[in-house]
Amino acid sequence: MLIVVALGGNALMKRGEPMTAANQRTNIRGAALALADVIAKGHMLVITHGNGPQVGLLAMQAAATPEEGQFPLDVLDAESAGMIGYVIEQELGNVLKDRRFATLLTQVKVDSGDPAFSTPTKPIGPMYDEAAARALAATRHWRIAPDGSGWRRVVPSPKPLTILGTEVISILVEHDVIVICAGGGGIPVVKKPDGSLVGVEAVIDKDLASALLARQLRADALLMLTDVDAVYADYGTIHARKLETIDAGSVKAADFASGSMGPKIAAAAEFAQTTGKSAYIGSLGDAVAILQGEDGTRIAPRAPSCPS
Repeated sequence: MLIVVALGGNALMKRGEPMTAANQRTNIRGAALALADVIAKGHMLVITHGNGPQVGLLAMQAAATPEEGQFPLDVLDAESAGMIGYVIEQELGNVLKDRRFATLLTQVKVDSGDPAFSTPTKPIGPMYDEAAARALAATRHWRIAPDGSGWRRVVPSPKPLTILGTEVISILVEHDVIVICAGGGGIPVVKKPDGSLVGVEAVIDKDLASALLARQLRADALLMLTDVDAVYADYGTIHARKLETIDAGSVKAADFASGSMGPKIAAAAEFAQTTGKSAYIGSLGDAVAILQGEDGTRIAPRAPSCPS
């Protein structure tokens, strides 16, 4: 079974811990062990991952250089994808010494007229208190927004239209190569009138890009691994209720937090509805159990009917 696995931020950097190379590698090592268990069950994986903290850190470093030496956000997207993909590939290779891996930089076409460019919503970089965030916004011309208990920089997050290079990914998969690609949602590009491509200042949502990739590859399932064990109704309240199965045709992403579970629900539902196959959401450590229907949440093309 071909599965597109989208690694959430917890696979790279746990909430609240310092953004260091050592912490990132430790977390990715744990993710590699979890993914190795899935591969051991006979599944072929194409792996994607987020990059919000990392690309934000690179953007901060770039801002400290003279303006003429600063790289645009699309280049930083590529840099973070290569950096994270390298560590994922290496740690997986250390666990699965008899398998072959390839890390690819992935361009993703977006619409230059996407309204996201005028309304930035994607949080990147570290968390700040409100005063520090506003001071940085004033000096660095950032857009900022609340994110949980703090404030973060926000950038445009246009909808992915086409994952470029899927033919190459398919060839590698056919030759039993485990591919790591579309890091951070991929590198956003637009097509110019002459047909050429150019990068744009944005960060694509990793879950939406992963769902699109899974559709283009005709994957058998989409598995989104995060830092919660399942999807919950009324999450964070005393009425919280675990949802084992969700009907993709009736669920509304707007009913879930826009900064966390909402995009995952939207991506999972779109994949299930357009392919007739299931998507899954749950904790990284429960990956095998989620696919076996023993844990997590399944987003199904059609929820099972209740017996009469």
